[in-house]
Formats: sequence, C-alpha cells, structure tokens
Amino acid sequence: MKLAAVFFATICMTSGVFAQDAEMAAATVPLQNYIRAHETGNADFVRKAFASDARVSGYMGGKLISWSVEQYAGRFNGKAANDEAQRKRSFEIVDLTQDAAVGKVVLDYPSIKFVDYMTLLKIDGEWKIVNKSFNAQVKPAPQK
Repeated sequence: MKLAAVFFATICMTSGVFAQDAEMAAATVPLQNYIRAHETGNADFVRKAFASDARVSGYMGGKLISWSVEQYAGRFNGKAANDEAQRKRSFEIVDLTQDAAVGKVVLDYPSIKFVDYMTLLKIDGEWKIVNKSFNAQVKPAPQK
C-alpha cells in the first residue's frame, strides 16, 4: 500500500513537470518567430509572434518610441541583413505562471546590441507577445 502511494505521488509530480515543460516549450514559439523575423527580414514572423494589439516601446537615439505591431513589422524589408553571419541572437523564458510569461531576447549585432523584454500571454490557447520593451546600446566603431 505504501509503495502504491509513493508510485501515485511520483506519477502526479512527474506529470506536472511534463505539463510545465510542454507549456514552457509552447511559450517559446513566439520568441522563435521573433528571432526568425530578424534572421530573414520577413515581417510575417513578426505578425505570428505578436498579438495584433501589442506595443513595442523603448529608446532609440535618445528618443522614446512606441510602435504598434504593424509599425514595427513595417521596419522589416523581407531580406536578411548583409552582416547576418556576424549577428548573434538568444532568448529565454525568464518566468512562466499558468497563462502569463516573461521572456528575454538578446540581439547582438556588430554595431548595436538590443536587449528585449517580452511580456507573453496565452490568448485563445496560443502564446503571443503582448508587449516588448527594449534597450538599444550602440557599440563603438571598430578601430582601424
């Protein structure tokens, strides 16, 4: 009887871990689409990643900007950057609780480094970025 109780408890805990892992994997899908948008220049990946009413906010050139998803998608020209081979990107889910999550994306490019903080929500069963706030740090030009 004691063995059965231990077995049952183990199964319950394991299924919770697997469910959390599956949810964590699902929450990364919008971040993967966001990365693909930057790799390819394809704005359709932006639209897949973000909720239609999401906002993109941060400072560029010392000025506060706040764009709609369509304004942000309009910055993608459909082509990979000329220096694509030199660009590095990474992301992680910082925290996830049921239907809300926070992600961090780092876009490390030769002349600028972006750190993006994404708020994600599970909307109608699908994870979407609902807000992006970012920091852009221009790198010094390489010395010749």
